Amino acid sequence: MKILIINKYQGKVNRGAETFVRELSKRLSKNHEVDVLTKINFFKKYDVVIPTNGRLQVFLARIITWLSGAKMVISGQSGIGLDDRLNLYAFPDCFIALSDYALNESKRRNPFVKIVKIPNGVDLQRFKNNDLRFKKKQKTVLSVGAFTDQKRHELVIKAVSKLKNVKLIIAGGGGEKLQDIKMLGDQLLGKNNLEIIQTTNDKMPEIYNKADVFTLASKPFESFGIVIVEAMACNLAVVATDDPIRREIVGNAGLFVDPTNTDAYAKAIEKALNTNWGDLPRKNAQKFSWDEIAKEYEKLFNELTKK
Repeated sequence: MKILIINKYQGKVNRGAETFVRELSKRLSKNHEVDVLTKINFFKKYDVVIPTNGRLQVFLARIITWLSGAKMVISGQSGIGLDDRLNLYAFPDCFIALSDYALNESKRRNPFVKIVKIPNGVDLQRFKNNDLRFKKKQKTVLSVGAFTDQKRHELVIKAVSKLKNVKLIIAGGGGEKLQDIKMLGDQLLGKNNLEIIQTTNDKMPEIYNKADVFTLASKPFESFGIVIVEAMACNLAVVATDDPIRREIVGNAGLFVDPTNTDAYAKAIEKALNTNWGDLPRKNAQKFSWDEIAKEYEKLFNELTKK
């Protein structure tokens, strides 16, 4: 089978969509010919085309697949918003919802498109607990994500500033809010209790293992949050924004809160730090193995191309 995945940002930024493309293509390429390109290839014939950037790209891809007979599959990496609404209106041969909530919303928005649920995942061999965190005296909270408004790192800073003897690490790359985050962190936490790391995904397993608890204060209804399952794979409990998608992903491996309520957010982080979670986070992460998720995609592609 010949598969084309299109992502114009691949190799340029390091977001969840790029992780999705990298991890899926690596596994599918074991049995199939997989091209990952930054733009549409108009000349080579494929069996399956996966556009990831939405809007104009997805409609161009739809025209090409109609003309060539290829199947177009879209994974809802953008979340329930305008991009995925346009993705559904492009009438792909299959739309992939990343959560039960996204599945139900997508079916409501376009009941004439084949829609299945396949979540994002984690490499369980790369992301695991090395037990170093239990040798530290000072507790550490970790927030991961681009330095943007969407990730709301400033809410984490405000909450952690209310806790005693707790350090905060913010790790990410890209975004326009880095300097604002640094200024607020220095003001509320001081340089001794704040570490900001500009990094890439290959360095993340080591960074997760510096923390005692992971938190993500992203705006509600973000599409998935691969960093959540990476953190859980390293056996970190999660304190996350309270919405149906986060509850589905985290399950009993963390706590849920409205991060805009600073006092409630601080109490949730403190409770997570003082709770013995055992191996619940790691067990929960095992449901999201990229190896198994790639098999689901492969099965879907086989079903689509046999019709």
